[in-house]
Amino acid sequence: MIQGDLSIKKNTRLLFTLVKKELKDKYLGSYLGVTWAFIQPTATIIIFWFIFQVGFKAIPVDGYPFILWLISGMLPWFFFAEALQNATHSVIDYKYLVKNVVFNAGILPIVKIAASLIIHLFFILFMIVMFIIYGYYPNVNYIQLLYYLVCSLALLIALSYITSSLVVFFKDLGHFIAMMLQFGFWITPIFWSITMVPERYHMFIKLNPVFYITEGYRYSMIYRQWFWNFHTQSLYFWIVTILLLITGYFLFKRLSAHFNDVL
Repeated sequence: MIQGDLSIKKNTRLLFTLVKKELKDKYLGSYLGVTWAFIQPTATIIIFWFIFQVGFKAIPVDGYPFILWLISGMLPWFFFAEALQNATHSVIDYKYLVKNVVFNAGILPIVKIAASLIIHLFFILFMIVMFIIYGYYPNVNYIQLLYYLVCSLALLIALSYITSSLVVFFKDLGHFIAMMLQFGFWITPIFWSITMVPERYHMFIKLNPVFYITEGYRYSMIYRQWFWNFHTQSLYFWIVTILLLITGYFLFKRLSAHFNDVL
């Protein structure tokens, strides 16, 4: 029987154990082990830096080198995409726990998200170091990166409870999520600025809740604006996220009772 309670208050030790196991198992057998989790995204950033900064000599955006403007929007997207994709398959990946033990399956998506979060925190520091190298030193607005991290986690938990419970019954959903993330990468202003699009289309772009997060990192790192200056966007984001959280909670609670039947 799977417990329906999604709270992790009584499962903190188990959460840390599974996160550590997740990171270890993912890179088990490779010579550098967990180090690959940091090498691969770092290599991606270096490649982008070489292509746009050295090769194309991209012009600054709003007075900042293009590479700094790019990574401040790209890193939160990388975190969101990797965490959601991994969390979507969390129940299937840990089906041996779900099937054989009296276990709170609700902790599993959080394990995947937490593992991705650890790597993301490293890259936030990496990003700050890059800004310092270019002569842009930390300021008080950096504090609100914590707020946008909370936004990311809330949205990820909400979506992952929906996707991880549905993928057990509809295996093709995992492929659909991967496809939508690729599509979402290009329709979210990461490589391009929203100012490049006619203003009449801005409201449609802003319907994407991830836009709020990626722009939020730029508000913190580049534009030095506080999130409460965008109260309409903030209100919209939290209404959508809370509705998704409620939907995810009840959907996961209802479907988890049938996981054993199909796993």
